[in-house]
Amino acid sequence: MKTLTLLRHAKSSSDDAIVRDFDRPLNAKGARAATAMGAHVRQLGLKFDHLVASPAVRVVETLDHFRRGYGTLPDEQSNRALYLASEGTLLDTIRALPAEVDRALLVGHNPGLEDLVLLLSAESNPLRGTVEEKFPTASVAVLELDGDWASACDGCGHLVTFVRPRDLDPSLGPNHD
Repeated sequence: MKTLTLLRHAKSSSDDAIVRDFDRPLNAKGARAATAMGAHVRQLGLKFDHLVASPAVRVVETLDHFRRGYGTLPDEQSNRALYLASEGTLLDTIRALPAEVDRALLVGHNPGLEDLVLLLSAESNPLRGTVEEKFPTASVAVLELDGDWASACDGCGHLVTFVRPRDLDPSLGPNHD
């Protein structure tokens, strides 16, 4: 069995002075949420032996803050294809993970991450409804996949954890700036 953890980047700045979407940094709430989520993931006992992430500024900064809460992570493999990737591109990325990797962390963007969780997890999974409502910024989904990475497919995963920042601290939820 393989374990796939998906982390959506934290809340980014909506500063109009930033010309390119790719260059948007985190805002203060996003930084707090990423750090809190890192600490929570550490408390859950989740470990990773591979990390692949979008190179967007908000993802890089999310990982910096996530590490503050979590601790040491594997060396990051930046993958430009993950910037605003669809679930199909994300699935291709998962299928290409090295066979010896057992616990991967993938950090990226929505709607691709949400769509990927819904694609991989069985419709009968009780956590799906929360993901279907919204996969907020800085949220984490953990899926256990049957088989190897190369055979990842529709419905082959079991969504075992879905945590949103507001689940850890209501002030990190919507309408709390």
